[in-house]
Amino acid sequence: MMDYNDSHALFSGEQLIYAITIPLSTAIILANLAIILGIAWNRQLHNTPNYFFLSLLVADLSTGVALPFIPLMGLNRELSFSSCMVAHIFPNFLFLAFLFNLVMVHNERYICIVDPLHYNNLWMHRNFPLALLAVWAPPLLYASLPAFGWNNWTGPDWNGCCASSQNTMPLSNCSTNNTTCCSYRRVFPNAFIYLEVYGLVLPAILTIAGMTGRVLWITRGQLKDICRLHRSVERGSQASDQEQKLNLRYTRCVVAVSLTFLACWVPYLIYMHVCIGFLISDTKRSSTVHIVLSCMGIGSMAVVPLVLGLANRQYTEPAYKLLQKLRDRWRGRTQGSEEVAV
Repeated sequence: MMDYNDSHALFSGEQLIYAITIPLSTAIILANLAIILGIAWNRQLHNTPNYFFLSLLVADLSTGVALPFIPLMGLNRELSFSSCMVAHIFPNFLFLAFLFNLVMVHNERYICIVDPLHYNNLWMHRNFPLALLAVWAPPLLYASLPAFGWNNWTGPDWNGCCASSQNTMPLSNCSTNNTTCCSYRRVFPNAFIYLEVYGLVLPAILTIAGMTGRVLWITRGQLKDICRLHRSVERGSQASDQEQKLNLRYTRCVVAVSLTFLACWVPYLIYMHVCIGFLISDTKRSSTVHIVLSCMGIGSMAVVPLVLGLANRQYTEPAYKLLQKLRDRWRGRTQGSEEVAV
């Protein structure tokens, strides 16, 4: 059994995780539900592009539900083999499915801007179920590889695997019972982690960044063409008020995209490379630092679909109308109570 110091360190780590992730997870779930209901209620949004975005919202909602459990994978706990596999594989599957859906949505919108003539003839539009399978099945298959044998569960030496990251003693059962200690090192081999990070996650993030930059570059070129045509019609050499408004709107768009990338992607990239650095050096991670980085990194990345959804008024219009009705009813009740009091 664990002694008092071990159990106290484990519970303090879990409490820190729940304190950070529960409010963030609740906000992500509620925001996704509001956007999903907005798409479901508006029949004009029932088309293939919005179905892709709806799949992304479902993946993001699932990531929000699993958000408190993802940082727990960094803690060593006493679980059986099956429970340990589920505790690590299922959150990893939801995270990878979210990432695949995010790439699919960005790719679909990227092609719409870059090649609009062939947009409606895309294979993902003709075979929507196949496209949906392509963003959910590969993450499930890859995340399930440890359950099919690609793991370190039968490693030669796990005497210190349940030692906490705050200089506590290892669990007494770790050296005698191979099914007691549940650690991410026992579930995910180093090769599995490297392949996921540098073969799946990082290329996906770079692909999204590349497509976004390409879209901004194309938009800038189109904006210059519009301004050139506008000047030729107006026969003036100076920029008009309309051109200044267009340039200002484009600048705001670039600033918004840059801030979104810095706020949503940079924390996760920092967390990912810090974890890889600890893995390479085989250094025990500081529990507090690892917990904060993992919670903020995963949480900030899960905000990306919400930024895309909340920026579209068609998605948020039903929720806005509902809030407006509730506000009007509340004002009517307060005014009625005041009149009765007078």
